[in-house]
Amino acid sequence: MGSTRVRIAIDAMGGDHAPGEIVAGALRAKEELGVDILLVGDPQQIEAALPPKTNLGQVEIVTAQEAIAMDEEPLNAVRRKRNASINVAMDLVKQQRADAVFSAGHSGAAMASALLRLGRLPGIDRPAIGTVFPTIIAGKPVLVLDVGANVDCRPKFLDQFAVMGSAYSQYVLGTTQPKVGLLNIGEEDSKGNDAAVRAHQLLRENTQINFIGNAEGRDVLSGRFDVIVCDGFVGNVLLKFAEAVGEVILQILREELPQGLHGQIGSALLKPNLKRVKQRMDHAEHGGALLLGVAGVCFIGHGSSQAPSIFNAIRMAKEAVDNQVLQRIQSQYILERESG
Repeated sequence: MGSTRVRIAIDAMGGDHAPGEIVAGALRAKEELGVDILLVGDPQQIEAALPPKTNLGQVEIVTAQEAIAMDEEPLNAVRRKRNASINVAMDLVKQQRADAVFSAGHSGAAMASALLRLGRLPGIDRPAIGTVFPTIIAGKPVLVLDVGANVDCRPKFLDQFAVMGSAYSQYVLGTTQPKVGLLNIGEEDSKGNDAAVRAHQLLRENTQINFIGNAEGRDVLSGRFDVIVCDGFVGNVLLKFAEAVGEVILQILREELPQGLHGQIGSALLKPNLKRVKQRMDHAEHGGALLLGVAGVCFIGHGSSQAPSIFNAIRMAKEAVDNQVLQRIQSQYILERESG
């Protein structure tokens, strides 16, 4: 690619606050993380979003005249709008002009574009969206997948999710021998529907992962597990519920702590602690979710993402590239299982 710096293709037109917040987060990442940023979209809108006196020679803009709206059917839109910003960004990765791609736009379109342009990793039937949740143990996150890519999952899909999630947890999150769980309605091996029981058996027999059993809903944030697998229907409900609970708790703290004189004094003294609470609970600190299973590093952000989320998503994408997570999955896990 002509550069040793990680290069990230950014869908500048994707998201509720595009392109302004997207550009702001990307420029911060360029400055603080030492990455090269390729802003993909309408050049006029992108340039208008740049801060005054920005040196355009230091900002690479890749033209894409179309964008995919949130209300469009993803697969049809991706096929019809070949010059859409998400397609152009994916093509940059396919052409090895970028190491990773990020979009806060239509998540279905991002997944469809990734599958059509990048394809799947060998041995993977379905990609999965993995997102990081905080747990009650500081500095010990849990990776949950799938959180929305596949509504219905066969047991072998969950088995593959566990393999990919273990690789990501180990090499990007720094977990030694990640503990894997299957989201279920009870701890016993026989709990759940037929698909859950069969998935449990596959996971238990998989020597490439450290499967420790079923994880109930109360276990997700307990810190007992490093990776939890589930189908995308359940995972997406879990994700949005957890985000809502976090926002509710933070709002309650904002409203209740300053009440009365003692509260005002106490909240002032606790301000540094509250900032750390927010950092542990706020989904913006994680920035986005990784689409695991496609032949390229692809991160998907919230449609409501603002500059801090964009920055953190780019940071996570850089870490995935630096730690060669795709190569790890393919060589150490998938190919070993196929040869075995």
